[in-house]
Amino acid sequence: MIERYTLPGMGGIWRDENRYRKWLDVELAVCAAWAKLGKIPPKSLKAIREKAGFSVERIDEIEKVVKHDVIAFLTSVNEKVGEDGRFIHIGLTSYDVVDTALSLLMRESLENIRKKLLELKKVLKKQALKYKKTPCIGRTHGVHAEPVTFGFKLLVWYEEVKRHLDRAARALEVISVGRISGSVGTFIHLDPRVEVHALKALKLKPVRVSTQVLQRDRHAEVVACLALIATSLEKFAMEIRHLQKTEVLELEEPFTKGQKGSSSMPHKKNPVRCERVSGLARLVRSNLQVALENIPLWHERDISHSSSERIIFPDCFILTDFLLADVTDIVKNWTVHPDRMKANIGATRGLIFSQSVLLALTRKGLSRESAYQIVQRNSLKAWNENLDFKALVLAEPKVAAVLTPRELDRCFSLEPYLGKIDYIFERVFSDES
Repeated sequence: MIERYTLPGMGGIWRDENRYRKWLDVELAVCAAWAKLGKIPPKSLKAIREKAGFSVERIDEIEKVVKHDVIAFLTSVNEKVGEDGRFIHIGLTSYDVVDTALSLLMRESLENIRKKLLELKKVLKKQALKYKKTPCIGRTHGVHAEPVTFGFKLLVWYEEVKRHLDRAARALEVISVGRISGSVGTFIHLDPRVEVHALKALKLKPVRVSTQVLQRDRHAEVVACLALIATSLEKFAMEIRHLQKTEVLELEEPFTKGQKGSSSMPHKKNPVRCERVSGLARLVRSNLQVALENIPLWHERDISHSSSERIIFPDCFILTDFLLADVTDIVKNWTVHPDRMKANIGATRGLIFSQSVLLALTRKGLSRESAYQIVQRNSLKAWNENLDFKALVLAEPKVAAVLTPRELDRCFSLEPYLGKIDYIFERVFSDES
C-alpha cells in the first residue's frame, strides 16, 4: 500500500541500487582527489571512471561468503575495473564511504520531504483562505468553548507546517556533511586534502572531527525532524477524525466512488485514512527512540547502530513521505459541512456566549465574582434542564437591572468572534511575498 505512493520517489532513494550508486560516487570522488594530488595516474583515473560499476546480484553473492557488504561491493567494482582497481579505496575505511554516502541519501530524502511540506503548506493556505470566515465551534477539553472559524483552525496547521519547513532546513544542514579521515578519524593513511577535494565534489562539508563514524546525534536530529512532522500530521488527522463523528459531522475525509466502509454495515463512512495516519505516525516516533539509542557507541565506534539504521532510516523517510502525500490529498479533497458547523454552534442553546455576558456585566459595574456567580448559575440551569441560556439570563433580575435587551442581544452575536480573524491571517502571512 505505502510503496504505491512512494516509488520510484522516496522508496527508490533507499533501494540497494541507489545506495551502492552513492557508495560508488564517494569512491570516485576520492579517486579524483588522489589524482589531483598526483597519487593516481590520469590514465588510471580515466579507466576507473569509464569502467567502474557494480551488480547488486553479484554483491549479494559475494557478501554471502565474505560477510561484509563494503568488501563485497568493492570486489564487484574491481571485477569490472580490472588492474586499475588497485587505486580504489586507498587509505579508506568502510565508513568513510558508508557514512558519507548515507549523508547523500538523507540529503536527497530531506529535499523530497521539503517538497512535500511545501505542497501541504500550499493546500492548507488555500483551504484556510476559503474557510476564513466560516464559523465553527471551538473546543477545549473536547467541550464546546467559544466560536472560531474553520479557516482559523487550518491557519494553526499552516503555521505549524512552516515550522517544519524550518526544521527540515536545519536537518538538511546538519546532515550535509561527510568524513574521509580513515580508520579512527586521524588521517593516518590519508592526505586531509583528499577529504576536502572529494567532499567538495559531492557538495558536502567536512566535519571538523570524527571518529570512525559521523557522530549519531546528527542522524537523531534528522529522525527527530521526521518524528515531529509525522506527529503533527497525526494531530491534523485526529482533528479530522473527531469532526467526522456522526454527532459532529462538520468534516469528512474523501470517500471515493466504489469505496466501502464496512463488510457488514453498508451505511458506514469511516475515517480510515486518518486512522492510518495515526497508526503510521506512531512507527516514526518509535524509531526516534532507536536513533537516540544509537548515539552512545563504544570508543571510536562499534557496529551496534548499523543494523537498526538499515531499518529506521528508510522506514522513517518512506513513512513520512507517504504520510505527507496522504494528508495533503485528504485536505485537498475533503468534504466540509458549514451547515453542520452552524448547527453545532447552536447545540448548547447559547451557553458558548457565557463569557460575553460575564464581561458585559462587569463593564456595567458588577464585581467579577458576582457576575460569574450569576452567569454560572444560569448556565448550569440551562445545561441541566436543556433550556435556552439567553432566555434565562434575560429573565434574571440582576441582569435586567443593568443590561438592556439590545445590549444582551449583542452578547449573543457571532459577529464579534469574526472581528479579529483578518488581523490573525495578516499576521501569519505578513512574512510572505
